[in-house]
Amino acid sequence: MMRLTLFAILASSWTLLAAGPDRPNILWITSEDNSPYLGCYGDPHAKTPNLDRLAGQGMRYIHAYSSAPVCSVARSTLITGMNASTLGLHNHRSSVRVPDSVVYYPQVFRQAGYYCTNNSKTDYNMSINGKRAGWKDVGWHANGNKAHYRNRKKGQPFFAVFNTTLSHEGQTTDKAYHGRRDRNPAQRIVPPGKVPLGVIAPYHPDTPEIRENWSRYYDNIHLMDQWVGERLRELEESGAAENTIVFYFSDHGGALPRGKRNIHDTGTRVPLIIRFPEKWEHLAPKTKNDNGIAQQLVAFVDFPATVVNLCGLKIPDIWEGKPFLGPNAQERDFVYLYRGRMDERYDTVRAIRTKWQLYVRNFSPHRPLGQAYTYPFRVLASMGSWYEAFKAGKCNELQSRYWKPKGGIEFYQTAYDRLQVLDAFRRDPKKGFEATLKMLRRREQDGVPVSSSGFAEAEAALMAKLLDPAARDTGLVPEGLGVRLAAEGTLYDYVKSIPAEEWKKVCSAAMAASIAISRDVPRLLPDLNSGSPLVRYWAATGALIIGKEAAPLKAALLGLLEDSAFDVCVVAAEALGILGASEKSLPVLVKVVNEGNVYESLAALNALEALGRAGVVPMKRIRSIIPQKVKGEGARVVEAMEKIR
Repeated sequence: MMRLTLFAILASSWTLLAAGPDRPNILWITSEDNSPYLGCYGDPHAKTPNLDRLAGQGMRYIHAYSSAPVCSVARSTLITGMNASTLGLHNHRSSVRVPDSVVYYPQVFRQAGYYCTNNSKTDYNMSINGKRAGWKDVGWHANGNKAHYRNRKKGQPFFAVFNTTLSHEGQTTDKAYHGRRDRNPAQRIVPPGKVPLGVIAPYHPDTPEIRENWSRYYDNIHLMDQWVGERLRELEESGAAENTIVFYFSDHGGALPRGKRNIHDTGTRVPLIIRFPEKWEHLAPKTKNDNGIAQQLVAFVDFPATVVNLCGLKIPDIWEGKPFLGPNAQERDFVYLYRGRMDERYDTVRAIRTKWQLYVRNFSPHRPLGQAYTYPFRVLASMGSWYEAFKAGKCNELQSRYWKPKGGIEFYQTAYDRLQVLDAFRRDPKKGFEATLKMLRRREQDGVPVSSSGFAEAEAALMAKLLDPAARDTGLVPEGLGVRLAAEGTLYDYVKSIPAEEWKKVCSAAMAASIAISRDVPRLLPDLNSGSPLVRYWAATGALIIGKEAAPLKAALLGLLEDSAFDVCVVAAEALGILGASEKSLPVLVKVVNEGNVYESLAALNALEALGRAGVVPMKRIRSIIPQKVKGEGARVVEAMEKIR
């Protein structure tokens, strides 16, 4: 009913605007899968004259983040003005019901009389009226390759988005790259032999395929820059440039392995260039330096609030973002980063990024960064080449990390570690995880305060964000169980309805599970018998992370094989497989594959594959017991078992 009322208002909004205040146009020019590999960001290898010129006319943000390292989650954050993890939209290519109270930014502009166009990617993770949200659902006037601000009424302000896929990871394939031979540079921007791997990607081994992928990627960045130049010339020729604030940014970092899909800066830090025409120069920040650099921390969740604020419109109360430009602009102490399922692989990660530190909490430390994702293995020759080098023992310690289980916590001092390769928990192997954690958490020694590394503050900020009563993080609810708990409502409303003390127990159980060790076994036992399926889930996850030393929990885990929540059964079954009880756990996993909803089934397939890859159960046996027909993304897991060995 609320949406019907809103669109009834929109029908008369242009008439209202005619007598309203003068407002700027907004043009968003966006690219895909690229970190700031641009000349104006100091990359001496990039050839990006159009973006360099735009930066010279405007300003560059050096602390801009996409909130999430994959397109659909990042775009869901942008369109809603809320963290995708708050609404349950944090899993890539999902379709999650959202409350009617959610306000999409095109609706705000449309109500104010703007002509709103999107050219042309949507990729939203919301479900509206029982189907995945499309462009009409969120308020665009037009969408597609022909959507353009030039189709507006005379004198009507516009909000327009133009997106290119030229820098997407899929554009490095032989088919894509050679298929546009007439458009590629006459000579490579960076020939394969001159790719400075040790500078731009020391975590990559030196292989011909990796060098070739990087070389093609720099060519793609150059083509993307040419496309941006075309959009800017088009704006000038239209006569609208003098009244248009231009934003350029990418949808997340990337595109080669350990970029996209990863929470580090290589996956989440984006270029952000903003140009104000003279007429609206008074709205530009006074904090930029003489080189046009703005040092504010900003994230995608802030972008809708910022453009609404710049245009003198009211920021919807439900939005989480803070305006970083215009009247009453606000500064952030940190940005909140998140990732969940990517295609067929689960990996729950949260991070706090300040200007000088990155704190990462891996809630799935038993899974490596480099899981057997079928899509990047299919389109990135560098992914397969890296994996083969790792299996052949040709990777050093840094390069090998990508394919090994992670630590529960990572912490980086980014002022001197821009690529986040110097994890505080790995720098001194003799010290060990527990000693390092104790040192980083210490605020005083012998009663005397010690200088802070920022670790304790970041850890407290993460817990506060998880607990935030106005915007709890729904990512602590496993995807399949979330569908059941939300029932006919929304996951957002369900999680908000959980009593505060109960939700605190869930968050505490998740935080503790992520760094669980053998001494935590006695503490996990009562949680395995908790009345909350969420607490049971995280306690069982803690047992899985502990591994073979969780043997005293075997009886309790066996009891969870018949849990009412399939997601709990799955984690308990995988933990039991490691404890040598695969004869009892494998039938349960197969049952969930068959009887669970699409996400529970996917989780069970991932668990089965993990047991096979760990050598706990022969992979041949795992493949033999998997049903011939599986649901949804589960087919990719089966494909990975066959092709990625």
